[in-house]
Amino acid sequence: MKKIFITLFMIWNCSNYAQTHSIKNSPKLTEATPSSVGMSSERLARIDNMLNKAVTDSEIPGAIALVARKGKIVYLKAFGMADNATSKTLKTDAIFRIASQTKAITTTAVMMLWEEGKFKLDDPIAKYIPEFKNAQVLDSVYPDGKYTTKPAKREITVRDLITHTSGIGYGQIDSDPRFKKIYQDAGVTDLFTTDKITIAESVKKLAKLPLHHNPGEKFTYSEGLDVIGYFIEIMSGMPMDEFYKTHIFEPLGMTDTYFYLPESKSNRLVSVQTKENGNWIPFPNTFYDTNYPKSGAKSFFSGGAGLSSTAKDYATFLQMFLNKGELNGIRLLSRTTVQFMLANQIGDVWGKSDAYHGLGFRVLNQMGEDMGGQGSAGTFNWGGYFNTQYFADPKEELIGIILKQTQKTSDNTGWKFQLLAEQAIDD
Repeated sequence: MKKIFITLFMIWNCSNYAQTHSIKNSPKLTEATPSSVGMSSERLARIDNMLNKAVTDSEIPGAIALVARKGKIVYLKAFGMADNATSKTLKTDAIFRIASQTKAITTTAVMMLWEEGKFKLDDPIAKYIPEFKNAQVLDSVYPDGKYTTKPAKREITVRDLITHTSGIGYGQIDSDPRFKKIYQDAGVTDLFTTDKITIAESVKKLAKLPLHHNPGEKFTYSEGLDVIGYFIEIMSGMPMDEFYKTHIFEPLGMTDTYFYLPESKSNRLVSVQTKENGNWIPFPNTFYDTNYPKSGAKSFFSGGAGLSSTAKDYATFLQMFLNKGELNGIRLLSRTTVQFMLANQIGDVWGKSDAYHGLGFRVLNQMGEDMGGQGSAGTFNWGGYFNTQYFADPKEELIGIILKQTQKTSDNTGWKFQLLAEQAIDD
């Protein structure tokens, strides 16, 4: 009885304090004419030309593009097919697997808990997940698959996990084949699954494995945000999907964003496609089943890659950041928190680069602005495994989202879209 009371109290406590009402009341995203927010309809039409050509030339099977400025959606269109095999036309309310675009939402969730004073960003994660105690760095790997390690110079921190500087790897998509095998042999779940497993089970397996390098020394794209997802469950006392739903999605009005789709919306999920002999076909199951958002056990909540969403829902999330943490009278994050989340959190780890990594985002610096085509300094962006991209330019109050669902192919629509969205500014 006492345990039940404590659990209910934790849920009540989290429900009351994670997000708050704000004295600021920015309106929800609504549609408006481009000219009303200093955008050119004629120039936005260049996006039509580019994406129509990309579909006609079979560079992509289809795409949805959204542009918003100053809190108004001025461009939202669908091109091509949601599924070529069944001739299913793509519609603007289609749902896409956003994969690594989940990372920004997970970072937002953990920072909401940080704002409650529940932990320090430089706390060792082992303080909360003991399995990470005494981290080890990979030393040598032998032909039989066995390996040796050496002690890490320091423990992994919460900040390390968010910024991909922990030394943790990424299993099946890791650039180092040694880690791909080590993770596979250990039974770590990468990215997505239809199997009956929880994020807690996978993270505890991951915690026993060696690191690429000492924490803080390098940037290695990783499953760190999956660890953060499990950490969110520990700190909130709630399952991840419930925390995200009640503290981010419902307050912001993101009604089409889920880890696993309800049956009533599963027909809106876009097929993952690949090209074979010049034709677009369904992408076959590999180390994951592409139907994971709508079938299987639906028990694995990946903080780094698990969500599916729509263009409008994700634009709503980004607008909250452009509003410095608030939307529709609900504040998820303080203005001061958003400010440092978009500041350089990795020092010179990327060397002389056009961008740095903040908390949850790649952020363009002045050199990046001066190079052109990527927006103003401070523009933050990322993408997803299934060929989705977004950017948000705080200086110009501009959001751009382009969503596709392809694998084992490449296209030029991502960089072209951002350039064409920015060049349409007409004020």
